[in-house]
Amino acid sequence: MDANRRIEQALDAAVAHAEAPGAPPLLAEAIRYAVFPGGHRIRPRLCLSVARACGDDDPAASDAAAAAIELIHCASLVHDDLPCFDDAPMRRQKPSVHAAFGEPLAVLTGDALIVSAFETLARGAARSPARLAALVGLVARAAGSPNGIAAGQAWESERHVGLTEYQQAKTGALFAAATVTGAAAAGAQALPWRLLGECLGEAYQVADDLRDVACRQEEIGKPVGRDATLGRPNAAALLGMAGALARLKRLVREAVEVIPACPGADQLRAEIEAQTRLFLPASLARELA
Repeated sequence: MDANRRIEQALDAAVAHAEAPGAPPLLAEAIRYAVFPGGHRIRPRLCLSVARACGDDDPAASDAAAAAIELIHCASLVHDDLPCFDDAPMRRQKPSVHAAFGEPLAVLTGDALIVSAFETLARGAARSPARLAALVGLVARAAGSPNGIAAGQAWESERHVGLTEYQQAKTGALFAAATVTGAAAAGAQALPWRLLGECLGEAYQVADDLRDVACRQEEIGKPVGRDATLGRPNAAALLGMAGALARLKRLVREAVEVIPACPGADQLRAEIEAQTRLFLPASLARELA
């Protein structure tokens, strides 16, 4: 089964548990709305790519890890779009969750998705308690504080924040989680894989900054120009378009170079180079080549 199918099936199973009889109907609807249809599923695809490179001897565990990463990512988007943060009316070419269901349900939807991520891990990796314990710790680190996405969101409330610290927590945390959980789910050592995720996370954030400055809403499915409006750090604004593109190319090159030794290293390099092309829309991707 290809990676996209594995991811969508794992996510559908996770959402189905949240929709079980007894769930408030609007909350159940909002949870599915927040997860489907998805974007490129870059983070869970990266997770499965690493798991395959490490042998993928327990597909149920790696599918659960990939789904958990994506569920937390979806939760972060729901919360990020709220009026108290970005106040974004659109996400993935449709109204954001708070625009469609109201702010109270959007808060609860994000909360429920985070809980669902850990429930999904518990179900998928239950046959290997040691791997489950590692996966729970790695995902929790990516979601919370001091360096997870909750911390990344919190940096926006500070008076001063450096670009690197902000990007590592806001975006890099889940990319690092994708690589280390992919390895852990396959029974490999997780720590050597963190640098790969950190490089790709910073690369993705630079690409996101470029999209925010140079693209139209129709291209990326969400409002543009928000960093300037909200006074947030932006690599394209700080470095210029050429400087940001050069930084993006460097980070992708470094990511490929730091892949740890593993049985599927060559295939993984090819997959990463292909996936990083999805970071930018076609109008900018040509500049990355």
